Amino acid sequence: MAYILRATAANGDVRLFAAITTDMVEEARKIHNLSPTASAALGRFITAASMMGVMLKGEKDTLTLTMNGGGPLGNLVAVSNSKGNVKAYVSHPEVDLPLNEKGKLDVGGAVGRNGFLNVVKDLGLREPYVGQVPIRTGEIGDDIAYYFTVSEQVPSAVALGVLVDTDISIKAAGGLIVQMMPGANEFLADIITFRLQEIPPLSQLIAEGKSGEDILNMLFDDMDLKIYEKIECKYECDCSRERVERALIALGREELNRLYEEEDRIELQCHFCNTKYVFEKEEIKNMIENL
Repeated sequence: MAYILRATAANGDVRLFAAITTDMVEEARKIHNLSPTASAALGRFITAASMMGVMLKGEKDTLTLTMNGGGPLGNLVAVSNSKGNVKAYVSHPEVDLPLNEKGKLDVGGAVGRNGFLNVVKDLGLREPYVGQVPIRTGEIGDDIAYYFTVSEQVPSAVALGVLVDTDISIKAAGGLIVQMMPGANEFLADIITFRLQEIPPLSQLIAEGKSGEDILNMLFDDMDLKIYEKIECKYECDCSRERVERALIALGREELNRLYEEEDRIELQCHFCNTKYVFEKEEIKNMIENL
């Protein structure tokens, strides 16, 4: 079970989100047949998107993260909702790089550093909120933290970790977002930064069996830690045959006529879950007649 904890510390001066997403990332790995490097990259990405999703206020609000740093992975896309459920894909899931100089999976090299991180929030208004920042490292956690600090003016620390097992399955995955609220003491930020640097990697702690509560207590037990909510979340695609059919109809009569003349059948595949939808010639004819 994947879940996110919502908490505060230091009398509310610090806002916290802690996620254990091992099952969610493993589901993404199986759907997209991800290489170890792609698992680490997309796993970090969907963990961040899931935590950012539960920050949304409205029940129908959605958040879309996209990132392309010019690296061999290509586009990373993740869509989450206010329940923290997420769907995602990466352009080149087969890409796998040698370990970096630290002996870790080379997420930064696979993502690249020449491009942008985009955040689009659909809050049910006429226009969505769009934020964009240049990619700093391609390691994803640093880039998400930079987005919060620059685009939303909320000083933040973001830790994301994915541990890939020897059989390429996901052994552990999770994340932590620490945000300083307006008026918070600057020394508090220094203390938290030091503590985050001192603890073992998140993925290691999760692999050892530590829960989200354990990790928060390890960091903030003496800082008036209050855990308010535990939100179960999952990898979930909301595509359906009806939605795909509506998208086809939206192409218009002229394009549907062309497809009817040139194709015996239309086969479409969802980027997010790889489900295939097949429409036979007679079904295309019916769509044209119903327009």
